[in-house]
Amino acid sequence: MGRMKPAILTFTASGAATASRIAALTGGTVYACGPSGEDARALLPRLFREGTPITGICAAGILIRLLAPLLSDKHSEPPVIAVSQDGAHVVPLLGGHHGANRLARKIAAGLGGSAALTTASDSHFAFGLDEPPEGWLLESPGAVKSAMAALLGSASIALEGDAPWLAEAGYPIVSDGIVKVVAGESTTLAADLIYRPKTLIAGVGCERGTSAEEVIGLIESTLAEAHLSPLSLAAVATVDIKADEPAIHAAAAHFSVPARFLTVAELDLERSRLANPSAAVEAEIGTPSVAEAAALKAGALVVPKRKSARATCAIGHAETPIDPRTLGRARGTLHLVGIGPGDVPSRTASATAALECSTDWVGYGLYLDLIADLRSAQQDHRFGLGDEEPRVRHALELAATGKTVALVCSGDAQIYAMATLVYELLDATGSRAVSDAARRVAIETHPGISAFQMASARTGALIGHDFCCISLSDLLTPRDVILSRLKAAAEGDFVVALYNPRSGRRTELLDEARRIFLAHRPSETPVIIARDLGRPDEQCRVAMLATFDPETVDMLTIVLIGSSTSQTFARGDGSTVAYTPRGYAKKAEAAE
Repeated sequence: MGRMKPAILTFTASGAATASRIAALTGGTVYACGPSGEDARALLPRLFREGTPITGICAAGILIRLLAPLLSDKHSEPPVIAVSQDGAHVVPLLGGHHGANRLARKIAAGLGGSAALTTASDSHFAFGLDEPPEGWLLESPGAVKSAMAALLGSASIALEGDAPWLAEAGYPIVSDGIVKVVAGESTTLAADLIYRPKTLIAGVGCERGTSAEEVIGLIESTLAEAHLSPLSLAAVATVDIKADEPAIHAAAAHFSVPARFLTVAELDLERSRLANPSAAVEAEIGTPSVAEAAALKAGALVVPKRKSARATCAIGHAETPIDPRTLGRARGTLHLVGIGPGDVPSRTASATAALECSTDWVGYGLYLDLIADLRSAQQDHRFGLGDEEPRVRHALELAATGKTVALVCSGDAQIYAMATLVYELLDATGSRAVSDAARRVAIETHPGISAFQMASARTGALIGHDFCCISLSDLLTPRDVILSRLKAAAEGDFVVALYNPRSGRRTELLDEARRIFLAHRPSETPVIIARDLGRPDEQCRVAMLATFDPETVDMLTIVLIGSSTSQTFARGDGSTVAYTPRGYAKKAEAAE
C-alpha cells in the first residue's frame, strides 16, 4: 500500500457510515458513486491505473466487473478490497502482496469485522515474504515462490542479520533452517532471500549545473567502494539552496528515493563530527560541510566525503530503517489548478489528482467550496476575492516550507487567474520579492476548462474559428486600452469572449463594447450570455447583438460575441445553437 491514501467508494446511503469509519482508520478519501454506479465507471479505472488502493463498500462483483478489462499484471496491481455495508466482512480481491491483505486486516480490526484472506502465505503468516514492512526492500522477489512453498511445507528460516519482523509475522526462525535469509546493506551477502533495510543516506554537494550523470555516478561509486547496496538508500540529502538543482532530483529519481533538503543551520549542527571540514564551503554557505553533514543525519558516517570533478558524496548509516520524512524537508511543490466552471464532470483528471495529493489548498473561498467533495485532510487557506497577491504569495511561501500546495483557480489558472501572478512574483525584486526558498519550489500547472469554452460548448460551437478573450475590468487595465482592444477585435472580425463584463460600479464598458461591435457586425450576430456555468443556477442563452441587453449581465456572467460569419439555427428540441463556420463548405465546393 505504501503511503498512498486509499479511495473509498460507496454506492448506497447505507454504506456511507462504514465508508466514513474506514476513512478515519486509513486517512482515505470517500467517493459517493450513487446507486447506479455510473460515476464509478470512469473513476474506478482512473484510480486503478494511478495505483491508488481501492476499497469498495459493495458486492465484490461490482469491483470485478468494472476492473476486469484492466487486469494484466498482478505484480503492478494496487490493492482492491470489497467491504460489506455493515463492515463485518473485508475481502481483498487484488494486490494481496502489495498491501491489500494488510489493509484488509487493518480495516477489519478497526470495524470489528473479519478479513477473508485467501493467499496461502497470509493464511499462515501475517504477511507474505514479498511484502516486507515499510523501510525494507526485497532484492530477489523471484525467489519468493520456492521459499514460500518450502515454508508452507514445514521448513524453517535461517536468518543472518536483524529482521525482527519476520518472527513477528509468524515465520519459524532456527539456526539450521533450510530457507537462507539475510538482512543487511552489504553487497557481499548471499542467500535465498536478501532484504535491504533503508538505513543509508547519501549526502551530496555539487556545483550549480552539475550533470545528473556525474552525481549519479559518484553516488554509485561511493556505495560500491564500501560494498553497500543502492537498495538500502533511504534518501539523497543536501543543503536547501540546492532544492531546485536538477541533478539532485535526477539522482533521487534514479535510486527511487526522495530528495531531502537541510538548512545551513541544520547542517552546522554536525560540525564537530565532520571528517573533512572545508574552509571553502564554509566561506561560501556558512557551514564547513554539505555532503558529510547531510550524511551524518543518518547517525554514523560510514563513507567519508568522496569527490568527482564538480560534486561530493558521503554515506551515513542508521541502525534502523530511516523515515525520510523526518530528515529536513522536501523541495515543496505548488500546483496551479484550474478547476473548470465548478462542476465535478468538468474537472480534469490532472486537476483532481493534484488536489487530492496536496496537503494545503489556497484560494478564494467559493472556489474551495466547489472542490469540497475531494477533501480528506487538506488544510484550507481562504482569501477574499480581491486579495490576489497575498493569496499567491502565501501559496508560494507555504510551498517553500516543503509542503505540496494547490493554488485553486476557477476555470483555467492561465486565463485571467493566478498563474501569471505566480511567475510575476517569482520574477519580482525589491519589496515585492518572495523568499529565496519560494523561488526554488517546483511549479506544476493543471489546465482547466475556461468559461468561454464551456459557454461555447453549451450553445453549439461559436469558437470554432479565430477568437480572442478581453477582460472589461479596468482595475488592472486602463479603460482606454480596453476600448482599443475591443475596437481591434471588432475590426479583425474575431469571435470575442468578454470576461468580467459588468459590475455594480462598472456598467458602461459593456455598453461601449456592444456599440463598437454593432459598427462592425450584422445586427443578427449571435451573442451568448452564460451565467453560473457548471453550477446549480446555470443560465445560458443565445441572443442577437441588436437586441442584446447589457443590463441582464453581472460579474458571474461571461458574454461571447460572434464574428460576421457566425450563424444560429433552431433545433427540433426548441434550442437555439450558435456556431462559426471555418470554411468547409467552400472546401467541399472546390472538391466537386
